Amino acid sequence: MNQAPVAAPLTRLNKRMAQLGLCSRREADDWIARGLVSVDGRPAMLGQQVAADAKITVDRLAHSEQQRRVTILLHKPIGYVSGQAEDGHEPAAALFQASSRWRDDRSPERFSPSQLRGLAPAGRLDIDSTGLLVLTQDGRVARQLIGEDSALQKEYLVRVTLDRAVAGPDGDRLRSMDEEHRVSSDVKAAFSPRQLDLLRHGLSLDGRALKPARVEWQNPEQLRFILTEGRNRQIRRMCELVGLRVTGLKRVRIGGIMLGRLPVGQWRYLGSDERF
Repeated sequence: MNQAPVAAPLTRLNKRMAQLGLCSRREADDWIARGLVSVDGRPAMLGQQVAADAKITVDRLAHSEQQRRVTILLHKPIGYVSGQAEDGHEPAAALFQASSRWRDDRSPERFSPSQLRGLAPAGRLDIDSTGLLVLTQDGRVARQLIGEDSALQKEYLVRVTLDRAVAGPDGDRLRSMDEEHRVSSDVKAAFSPRQLDLLRHGLSLDGRALKPARVEWQNPEQLRFILTEGRNRQIRRMCELVGLRVTGLKRVRIGGIMLGRLPVGQWRYLGSDERF
């Protein structure tokens, strides 16, 4: 007896458009509502389900709007929050103004206050951290950086000190002032290889195991972390679990984009030839 063919699975149209890299889900819904999307030659509808082989067509107007959207690379200072203002602290987007544009920015893009519309952080840096923060109007960039399937590397330089209550390499608790002074100036020497291995893989946060990370010493007081995920205050909490206290945290790279010489508090446009 012949079995009936199994129907191909369907996917919500906005999700399928995001999977294809056309836009974000939010942008897709906006375009669909405005009549700028068709599926197999027919006007698309919000919430529509489509097959994987459906022909999705986007109007030129949508593409034109997308090309005008900007992505900003900002060297966030300590004391600014990544998103909306909170507890009296200014958002990092407040630094996006003509006067704080890096003078060595090579992009031909001209600053306009209209570029603030829809500009949002693609990822976060906590208020006590500094370094590379991406602000974008482009949903494709946001999905690439913070989408559920994103695996982009983020690189950080992290200054640490050893918690005084944590055992030293010989298993004894730190007691003397001399030993405490030595630890404060050479944390690496007082930090066991086993603890370093835990930072690389073996820790959990909020009941979920962390993905493997690359962690290595840059100097006696500074670690280099390379992560492919971004849990809330992840590095600080990882360090706490192995008895380290973070005294400084700076993000220096996201994917293929380096912070480089961009000064603190200044920004530049992502160049048309640059890719995360």
